[in-house]
Order: sequence, then structure tokens, then C-alpha cells
Amino acid sequence: MFWIALHAPRLSLESWRATLGAAEAARPLALVAAHRIAAVDPRAAERGVQPGMRRGTALALAPDLVHGEADAVRDAAALTALAHAALAFTPRVVPEPPATVLLEVAASLRCFGGGPRLLQRLQAAVEPLGHALALASAPTARGASLLARWRGEHAGFMLAPGDRLQALQALLAEVPLALLDAGREHAVVLQGMGVHTLGELQALPRDGVARRFGTALLAELDQTLGRAADPREPLVPPAVFESRLELFARADTAAQVLHGAGVLLARLLAWAQARQVRIAAFTLVMHHDRHRGDAPPATRLRLELAEASLDPGHLQLLLRERLGRLELVAPTLELELECHETLHAPAPNAELFPSRQGQAQGLVRLLERLRARLGDEQVLRLVPQPDHRPECGARLLPLQAAPGRAARVASGPARPAAGALRRPAPPAAAKGVSPAPAPAAPADPAQALVASLLARAAPVVPEAARRRRAALHRPVWLLDTPQPLPERQERPQWLGRPLRVLAGPERIESGWWDGALAVRDYFVAQAEDGALVWVYRERLPADDAAGGWYLQGWFG
Repeated sequence: MFWIALHAPRLSLESWRATLGAAEAARPLALVAAHRIAAVDPRAAERGVQPGMRRGTALALAPDLVHGEADAVRDAAALTALAHAALAFTPRVVPEPPATVLLEVAASLRCFGGGPRLLQRLQAAVEPLGHALALASAPTARGASLLARWRGEHAGFMLAPGDRLQALQALLAEVPLALLDAGREHAVVLQGMGVHTLGELQALPRDGVARRFGTALLAELDQTLGRAADPREPLVPPAVFESRLELFARADTAAQVLHGAGVLLARLLAWAQARQVRIAAFTLVMHHDRHRGDAPPATRLRLELAEASLDPGHLQLLLRERLGRLELVAPTLELELECHETLHAPAPNAELFPSRQGQAQGLVRLLERLRARLGDEQVLRLVPQPDHRPECGARLLPLQAAPGRAARVASGPARPAAGALRRPAPPAAAKGVSPAPAPAAPADPAQALVASLLARAAPVVPEAARRRRAALHRPVWLLDTPQPLPERQERPQWLGRPLRVLAGPERIESGWWDGALAVRDYFVAQAEDGALVWVYRERLPADDAAGGWYLQGWFG
């Protein structure tokens, strides 16, 4: 067995500092427990503030001191996040309160390229959590913990495989006896006897130590030195993520909420990596001041991803965009982050050269950012409709709407938004022929829009235009309202010049069931500058007399 210990000596102070704003975090900081200083940062230590000092004395030494109450629940949440980050490297992770996490990595060394490489990647994984760590390794869990709390050296990786226990015993001989849990209880008596280190304790007769101090001290010493078994129960991450963070000062704007939300987001990513899942959606709950009777108790901000991700920069960007559009109804005192929707799937492969899949992923992220900045109702997708009328051939729906929502919309001609890009309907046949069924929408709305954009990105080369002219029945770009065209000698005019009809007619007689009857003949025409346009001629329902000409769209 081979253990790595991560010890955060200032975990309590750092977990509290994460709740502060930028202005408060730049001042001297201290934690208070029972009206006495429990922990200080380097700025406060330079002013003479020391642990154990009364709060009044500390404020006299540093009038600008920012102090807060120690909170065991907050510290436990920070230690759990640290353990979740370690679970990405081994399933055998054991939190050791109040500020140490143990990892058994004997089976993981080869996977990560040896001890130094594993340590390097481990430090990079826990860096977003914002804790200064002392690391050590040893063949025993208690030995690694003692080394991390005492010296913080990587001595375990320097030991030869055959003499690890012997080398560990030599290293631990100088460890202070007060670092042992059982030795802390008898530290005063042992120091009076001249016993200050583990090496001096080992020199004493075991039966005499057992009679005077009990067997717990010797049992802990044997487990530390590898002479006795030390079973540990590994941590199992929960199936869903829930974490709370109490802010030091109330947040009056969404921008002030973003800092605390970033701390929770780092914990969420550590949990997702421990579960080997990607995040599909999460909810940020902002708890407000309960004394404000006119405000709701909490505001829930749900963020759904079109594609599950573990990219911290992307998630932070989406959260910042959504919070930038949010106006708080009341000051926020506490934040809570929930994640119940994840995806078990392998991470996307890195690409050396750009590919169609990489371009599609970039478009999906662009759509997610647009939804976060503009709102879900402002980013729309096209849903085909089984209707021959061009203005009813597609419907605009919000991007996050379910694919089956279009079928549940009440019947009637769709009214697309002005200037919108419409998807052309399939060519219609003569009257009496049943229309072809519309293709089913893909399961993912974002993927549907991406596929549509990529399919339309390839231009038609001039050499193939003549061969494909027969297939150009309907254009991509349609006018919101058909534009009347003047007629001269039975030829439609556009921009003062006559149009040359190339293909047609395509006859449409549809819409009799909803009162919007369309009886038209469509033609593909060409202007003098070579532009292809789509025009139609109204046909009177009573006889074959020709109606007026209209411009419906153009081919781009």
C-alpha cells in the first residue's frame, strides 16, 4: 500500500475567505472561536495577531482586521470538495478531519506515469478549490498524515521499495508526540518525563507504557509504523450534488453573487469528476433576507446545457451571462448549488486538426452562450410543418423546446417572425395529391440547428448551377410578406427590369381547411444581373384568369 496525504493547514480560514468580496479579502483576516483568535492569515500575523489572542486585543493591533466566526459545517464542506477532487485519481480516498485527505495510490502510479507525475496532476486538480496544501507520502495512512502535518515533504516517493517501512520509521522518529491523537491527551505528562518525539516513545518499555497510558497510544503508534493493520473506509460520492455557502456580507447585485457561485461551481466540477460524469444542468438557489416580507424566500436560476460538459471556463461563462441578465428581488445571504442531471459518457477526444465535429461543438457552445445572454425565448429553432404553403412550411420555436411541442401547437397557419430564416417545405404536387410527411425533428434541438447550418454552408458552384436548376424548387430565404411585382406584357418586373422565367409552374392549392386558401403557380425566374428569385402568380379560384405576380423569396 502507498498513501498520499493532502493537508490544508489553513482550510478553515480559506473556506471562510471564499465568502468574502475582493475588498474584504485584501485586508488582514482572522477567524474567531469562543471570543479568541483561532486562525490568522499572513497579513494579520505581520500586525502581531496570533492564535489564542482575545478578539479585542487583535482589533487593537489591527483596526482594519476582518474577522469571522469559525464554522465546522463550512469546513466539512470544503474538506469534502477536496476529497472529491482526489477521487479522480483513485477510488480509495479517506477524509481525515479536520483538514487532511488520504489517498491510496499504489494501483494508480503506473496509470499516471509515476509518483511525481501523479502529484503534479493532483495539485492541478485541487488548485481551483483555492487551498494551500502540504503533501507527503508513506507506506501507511497515519504515517503519511503525520508527515504532511509535520513537514509536508514528498519523502515517501524517494524511498526504495524494499526498505520503505524502515525508512519511514527513521523519518517519524523526530515527529512531535503531540501530533498523535492518543499522544495529545498525555502530552503534558510525557513531556515531563522527557519524551517529546515518537522515537523517544519507542525507546520506552511497551508494557510500562501500556500500564500507565493505556493501549490506545501503542496501537496508534503501531498503525503509524506499519506494525498493525489500519483499515479505512473510502469515501463514496453522493448520487446528486448539493452544496451551500453562506456569504460574509449580503449581496445586493447579481455581480456580487458570482464570486460565491464560482466557489460552488468548483466544488460541483470536483464532484462530477469523482462520479466520472458530465454536467447536463444545474440550479443556483439564492436565499434572500427572511425579514423582507415583500420578497420571495429564494430565487432559483436553472442553467441547462445543450451538450453536457466539464469545462470550467465554459460553465463559468454561461453562469456569468445568466447572472448578468438577472435582477435580484432582494439581497442574497446564502447560495446553494444543486445538480441532479448528469450524463455518463466519455469525454470528447482532443483534435489535432479542425473537423466537422469540432465545428459543430463550437456552434453548440455559441448557441448556449446566446441563450444565456439573450434568454431562451430569443433564440429560436426551425420546426418543419406538413404544409405546402411556404409561409406555413416551418415554425419558429424556442431552442430548448421539446421536439414534439410543434405537434401539440393548435392548428392554423404559422406566422413566422419578420426577416427570419425559414426552412423550405418539400415541393408540392398538383391538387389532390397528399403532401409528403415532414421529416422528424432530431432529438437534440441544438444539434438540429447545427446540422441545418452546416448543410447550407456549401455554396452551389456556377458550373453545377445549370444541372441543379431542376432541383432548385424552393429557396432558403423567404420574405415575411410577399412583395407585389408590376407586370408588363404578361412578364413580371423586378427593379424595373423584366424577369426571365426558367422553371415552373409549381402549382399549389392548399389551406382550404383553415380559411387561408392559397391558389398559386410558382416559378423560378432570373433577373438581368443573374440573381435567381422565386415568384408566383395568383390564380382565381372561380376560373383560370390570371392574378397578380408576387416575389416570395430568392436563392442565395
